[in-house]
Amino acid sequence: MRDIVLISDPRVAAIPVAESGEQLVDVRGRLRVDGRMADPEGAFAHLRQGLVARLEEAQERLPSGYRLLVVEGYRPLAMQQQIFDEYSAELKAIFPEMSPEEIFAAASRYVSPVEVAPHTAGAAVDLTLCTEDGVELDMGTPLNATPEQSGGACYTAAPDISAQARRNRELLGVALDSAGLVNYPTEWWHWSYGDRYWAMTTGAPSALYGPRAL
Repeated sequence: MRDIVLISDPRVAAIPVAESGEQLVDVRGRLRVDGRMADPEGAFAHLRQGLVARLEEAQERLPSGYRLLVVEGYRPLAMQQQIFDEYSAELKAIFPEMSPEEIFAAASRYVSPVEVAPHTAGAAVDLTLCTEDGVELDMGTPLNATPEQSGGACYTAAPDISAQARRNRELLGVALDSAGLVNYPTEWWHWSYGDRYWAMTTGAPSALYGPRAL
């Protein structure tokens, strides 16, 4: 896990954005969507069209009886900043000996700094697997579990999860990876396409999507 490139890495921020201009589209009615992160404007259920198309492709690649369950997509900039600040404050309270730079890097394991956050571009989705009846499958940790809460089990390749949870993570990963998405390896549920982290991971010369308003 020491080889993980964090989204706060300067190399990620240095990647240029060649904005495609694709619209943010509502995925409700196209994919199964959970309402636990719903906001009054419905921002959470919006993603760039290119990402939605790839999620639909990934859904087709899953075995019969398995469904993608979208939990959160687009986030406004102010919301992203608030989440990052709140988690940074939580870490500072737990680890008062850490420097501001260390807190920033540690927070970035779980929440993207706003200047590179793919959720603010509609380029990232937090999702899990469920059955046709909507029953969520065992993925080893709850979605959005922090490294502190989960003892690191939220890391996609964490060894200390059950064999069933490992199989479910692999099933999700194969479908999404084959459709062109990339995973942020500290969060098994976080996948993206077209953002700076995707460009870093795939070797693309630029990101396709930058921050935008809904």
